[in-house]
Amino acid sequence: MNNSPDPFEAPFGSIFSEKISLASYADGIYNYPGHATELKDFTVHPGSHGIHYSSNCFEGLKAHRQIDGSVAIFRLDDHVARMRQSLTSLQVEAPEAELLRSMILDTVVANTADVPNPPGSLYIRPAFFGTLANVGAAASPTTTGNLYVLNSPVGDYFKGGLRPLSLFVEQQHARTTSQFGMVKGGANYALALGPTLKAKAEHGVDQVLFADNNDVTETGAANFFLVDDSKLITRHLDESFLHGITRASVIQIATDLGYEIEERTITVEELQAWNGEAFLSGTAAVIAPVGSIIVGTEPHSFGDGQPGPNTSKLRESLTDIQVGKAEDTHNWLTNI
Repeated sequence: MNNSPDPFEAPFGSIFSEKISLASYADGIYNYPGHATELKDFTVHPGSHGIHYSSNCFEGLKAHRQIDGSVAIFRLDDHVARMRQSLTSLQVEAPEAELLRSMILDTVVANTADVPNPPGSLYIRPAFFGTLANVGAAASPTTTGNLYVLNSPVGDYFKGGLRPLSLFVEQQHARTTSQFGMVKGGANYALALGPTLKAKAEHGVDQVLFADNNDVTETGAANFFLVDDSKLITRHLDESFLHGITRASVIQIATDLGYEIEERTITVEELQAWNGEAFLSGTAAVIAPVGSIIVGTEPHSFGDGQPGPNTSKLRESLTDIQVGKAEDTHNWLTNI
C-alpha cells in the first residue's frame, strides 16, 4: 500500500494497493497479459468516449481475511456475471467470464498482504472505461477501452462505524432512469447526487431513500429492507434499481433462518406505520441499520432508533460466512 495508511482511519476507498490487472479492449477483443502489474496513471485522450458519453461501468466486491488467516472472495462469480451484464447494457462486448474472473483473482493474489483483519476487507473494483477518441460518436458505442481491476483495503463504509443511519424519503425525484437502474455505471450514480446532497444539507441525514410515485426502492448506493421477528420485506426486482448481490445474500440467509420473505411494493405510508426494524444492504455497507426517516418534515423512528436484534442477527450471520466463522453452505466463497 502506498504510504501504508490505516484503512480503518482513512475514508472508505481512498487507499489503493500497488498492483492492478489491466486488459486493453479493441473491436470486441480483450488483450490481457495474464498477470497483475504496477498501479500507475492512465493517459486518456480529451475526446475519449468515456468522458463525453459515459461508456463506463464498474463492479464492487470484497475479499475477506478468514479466521484461519487465509483469504477468500465473497460471491465472485455473481459479481463477474453482473459486470458482464453492465457492459452488455453499454453495448460493449463483454469479456469472457473466465477472463474477468482471472483478472480479479490475479489482482487479489498480488495484493493479499493488504487484506485487513475483520471487520476490514479488501474492496475489489473491476472497471471499464471507453477510450475511443471521437466526440461525434454519441450514437454509437466505444470500440476501444480499458478493463481493469483495482484493490482498496477498507474499514467501515459509513463514517463513525456501525451506527443507526437517518434517511430522508425523496418523493419527487427518481433514483435513476428505469431502463438503466440495474447497471453499475457512473452516470447512474451521478443522478442521485443532487437530491442526496440537498437532503444532507437541509435535514442532516446520512442518505436519501428514493420513493417517487409512492414506491420505495433504494438509496443512492444500497438496497432497503424492513424486518421484524417473522418476516423480511424488500422491493421486488425490476430494471429501475440495482440487483444487489448482498441483497440476494440477505434474502437467502433470512430464508435459512426461517423468516417469511416478501418481495413487493412498499409505500411511504407503510414505512411510517412500520413498528419493526429497517436496514440497508450493499457490498460496501454490508448491512447498515436505519434508525430513523424523515418524510417531508415529519421524523419517524424505527423502534428505539438503535440497531435491532433482527438486523444484528442477519448482519452477524452474513459476516460470519464471509470470514469463515460459519459454514459456507451456499458455496459463496472462492479461496485464494
